[in-house]
Amino acid sequence: MHIDKHILDKVNEWLTPTFDKKTQDIIEEMMTSSPKELEDSFYKNLEFGTGGMRGVMGVGTNRINKYTLGKNTQGLSNYMKKVFAGEELKVAIAYDCRHNSDTLAKVVADVFSANGIKVFLFSEMRPTPELSFTVRHLDCHAGIVLTASHNPPEYNGYKVYWQDGGQLVPPQDGEIIQVIESLQYSDINFDANESLIQYIDKDLDEAFWKSTVENASFNTPQNAKDNLKIVYTSLHGTSIKAIPSVLALAGYNDVNIVKEQAEPDGNFPTVKSPNPEEPEALTMAIELANKINADIVVGTDPDSDRLGVAVRDLDGKMKLLNGNQTMVIMTAFLLEQWKRAGKITGKEFIGSTIVSTPMMLDLAEAYKVECKVGLTGFKWIAKFIKDFPELQFIGGGEESFGYMVGDNVRDKDAVAAILLVCEIAALAKASGSSLFQELINLSVDFGFYKEHLISITKKGIEGANEIKQMMIDLRENPLKEIANQRVVCIEDYQTSKGKDLMNGDEFEISIPKSNVLIYYLEDGSKICARPSGTEPKIKFYISVNQPLDSKEDYLKVEKQLDSKIDAIISEMNLN
Repeated sequence: MHIDKHILDKVNEWLTPTFDKKTQDIIEEMMTSSPKELEDSFYKNLEFGTGGMRGVMGVGTNRINKYTLGKNTQGLSNYMKKVFAGEELKVAIAYDCRHNSDTLAKVVADVFSANGIKVFLFSEMRPTPELSFTVRHLDCHAGIVLTASHNPPEYNGYKVYWQDGGQLVPPQDGEIIQVIESLQYSDINFDANESLIQYIDKDLDEAFWKSTVENASFNTPQNAKDNLKIVYTSLHGTSIKAIPSVLALAGYNDVNIVKEQAEPDGNFPTVKSPNPEEPEALTMAIELANKINADIVVGTDPDSDRLGVAVRDLDGKMKLLNGNQTMVIMTAFLLEQWKRAGKITGKEFIGSTIVSTPMMLDLAEAYKVECKVGLTGFKWIAKFIKDFPELQFIGGGEESFGYMVGDNVRDKDAVAAILLVCEIAALAKASGSSLFQELINLSVDFGFYKEHLISITKKGIEGANEIKQMMIDLRENPLKEIANQRVVCIEDYQTSKGKDLMNGDEFEISIPKSNVLIYYLEDGSKICARPSGTEPKIKFYISVNQPLDSKEDYLKVEKQLDSKIDAIISEMNLN
C-alpha cells in the first residue's frame, strides 16, 4: 500500500528519540502489519470539536495519547502564562471511567506542574459537571476533564474549561489552538513538579452536592418524595459518585440502583453504547422498573453530563422521553417556579440551540423572558451567561439529552437535571398527574412539537469525504420541496446567510459560523443537517408540529406527526 509523503514525514518524526521506545515499537509494527491503520493514525491532527478533543486511543497525531494531550497541555500552559501574566496560575483536573483516563489525567497534571502551574487533581473519577463547578469553587484559571462522553470504549478525550467554568469558546479556543499548533512535540515538558499537584475529593464532593440540592430542589413535601419510586443507572460511569448522594441529601429514599451497571467500567459490558440517547442503553433499568413498579427511570452517560428519562405513558408503559421533551418539561417547571416566587422581572433568560425544539421560544414568550439560541454545545449557553451578566439564567438545554439548571455548573449537568426531574415527577404524582401528563398539558398549551434525530455514521477518511459531499449537495442543489411542503427558508450557518424563498430576501445570521444548514417548510417543519463535531457522523434533526386541541387527541395527533417525520425521512433518503 502506498502511503503519502506527508504522512510518512509525520511517522518518521514519531520514530525519533522525542518519543518513547514503546511508541516507536508500535509504529514499526504497524508499518509492516497495518499500513491502513498507520495512515488513519497520522493522516491528520486531532481537532477540537463541539465537546473538546475526542478520538481513538493509540499512537499517532490523529489519536489520543500522552503526546497529543501533552502538546495540548503545553500549549495551554504557554497561553495561560501570557494571558494571566504575573498571576499564580491554578487548574483543576477530573477524569471519567474510561481506559487510561487516570493515567492520562496524571500526564496532563505533570505537564501543568512542570510549567509551574498549581494543579488540583481529583483522586479518583468524578462527573464532568463537578469539574465545571470546581473551576469556579477553587477560583481556577482553567479546568480539564479526560472523557469521551458517550463514545465507544476505544475513545478518550480532553475537554478544556475556562475561568467561568464553561468550555472554551471564541476567541480563546482559536488562540490556544494556534499556540498548540506552533509547538513541536520536543517542546513538551513532562518533568512533573509533584509539590504543585494537590489531590482533591471529599470536600469538593460535599460542596458540589450541597450546591446541586440548593439549586435544583423546590420545597417538595417529604411525603411526595417518599412516594416516588426511582430506578437509576450510571451505565458503568462516574455518576455513581454523585447522584445517589445528591438524591439522598435531597430526601429521596426510594432509589433503586441497577446493580449490574453500577460498577464503573470502561468496557461498558452490558450496553452496546453507554449513551442514554439510545433506547437500548436503558433496557436493564426499564426491566427493573417494571419488576418493582417504579414511577421513573433515570440514567446517565459515562461522564454524567447527559441524562436519559423514562416515565409511564397513558397506558402505564415505560416510555423513553427524548431530549427535547425533558428539556421543555424542566424549563416550563423552572419558569413556573420563578413566576410563583415573583422572580421574573424581564431580566431573565433561558438557553437553547439551533437544532433543538422551537417550543423553547414559545415558553420564553409566554413567561416574558428571553430565549437565547446558540450553536450546538453547552459552551454557547455558558457563553451567554458570561456575555450577559445583566441577565439571570434560569435554565437551558439541547436536544442531545443535556440540561443546565441555573449557573452553578456551566455545562450540561445530569446530576442537577436528574434531581430536578425527580422533583417534577414527585410533585406531579402527588397532585394526581404524572410527568407524561405534564408533557401533554404543555402540548395543549403551546402546540404539539415532535422531534426526531437521524444519525448516519461514516468512518475513516472515506467517511469524512462522504459527509463533506452530502453537505455540499444540500448547499449547491437545495431542495425546493420536501414531503409535499414547499421549502420557505434556508439558513446556512457556514456562510452566515439566510434566504427567504417566498420573497427572495436574504438576511445575515449573527450566530458564529458553523457547518450547519437548516431548511424550514411551509407547515412549520424544520430540518437541520449538521456533521458531528466529535464523532464520524452526520446528523439530521427533524422537527414537526401542529396544534393539540385536547388531551384526548394526543395519540391521534402523535400518529399524524409520526407520518410527517416518516415522509421527510423517506423523501430525503435518510433511512
